[in-house]
Amino acid sequence: MTSNRSAAQGSAPSGPLTVPPFAVVPGVQVQRALHGREKQITELVETTYRLHSAGDSVNPPSYFLRFPDRPTARIIALPASIGGEVRVDGLKWISSFPENVAAGIPRASAVLILNDHDTGYPIACLESSIISATRTAAMAALAADRLSRPDRRPRRVGFFGTGLIARYIHTYLVGTGWHFDEVGVYDLSDESAKGFRGYVEQTGAPGRITLYDNPEQIIRESDLVVFATVAGRPHVGDMTWFGHKPLVLHMSLRDLTPEIVLGSTNVVDDVEHCLKADTSPHLAEQHTGNRDFLAGTLDDVIAGRVALREDRPVVFSPFGLGVLDLAVGKYVYDEVARSGELHVVDDFFHELRRYG
Repeated sequence: MTSNRSAAQGSAPSGPLTVPPFAVVPGVQVQRALHGREKQITELVETTYRLHSAGDSVNPPSYFLRFPDRPTARIIALPASIGGEVRVDGLKWISSFPENVAAGIPRASAVLILNDHDTGYPIACLESSIISATRTAAMAALAADRLSRPDRRPRRVGFFGTGLIARYIHTYLVGTGWHFDEVGVYDLSDESAKGFRGYVEQTGAPGRITLYDNPEQIIRESDLVVFATVAGRPHVGDMTWFGHKPLVLHMSLRDLTPEIVLGSTNVVDDVEHCLKADTSPHLAEQHTGNRDFLAGTLDDVIAGRVALREDRPVVFSPFGLGVLDLAVGKYVYDEVARSGELHVVDDFFHELRRYG
């Protein structure tokens, strides 16, 4: 857990304390505030990673609520606090119910609570499935840019899993300047794969789109592999599939066996967060009894503290940090407030007099 705050964040408020108003920000406003701002949000995510690495954040472990009668489902609490210019505390509360997909509704749903830095009062509740997908896509685009070799920029991308997250990642890759000659698509569901192909076609982005029915083939024929599945345990374990040394964005965290992890150059977003909850890197740690297989964090790479080996695949495995949700959520809140369209709930806080 990172908890060493900067002096600026710990300073006293400049004016008298007052109870802030409480607002609700629905998904339509969230989407409007973020639409078309891929470069700006990716830069925000990079800045947030640097703040976190510098210790200007508090990001405790995520808390998992699991259900004996629904073993595939979970709800996760991600509390966090961030300094810098953002200066906000809060909590993302995100559920993952994979069986929703069969009913035609999204697997994940979420809300984000923002708390005022000075009083601790909640200032907003935002629809957060869009915020969560956006920050995930932004960190994928950032990693793709910083982990790819300048002289070997991937031209063939393969999406292994084609749900909402895959769609957002494609949007952010294209929105931050990526161009692909080929876009590969693989999913256990033919309907999902065809739906994703239709989305890519509608974007008008260049590149031949190919549907694969073989996981080995899409990996072998992709220079950039994006794992965005709902897998609960590793299902890809043949190292020869990665013989061409692709860049792998392991966004779903549990697709690769320890053997694949140990045969790759591994970069994570945060070591302590990523090596838990039976993620692939966590299984590799259990297998070896050490963390020597980790090259470092994405911020280490950005800051030049880590050089990437060129003789093996590069795998980025991000757990996803609550500070990223806070940064993107506060951006949305500020944008909606500036527009004058903030939905304030009058008298949300009622008992404000200490002695009645």
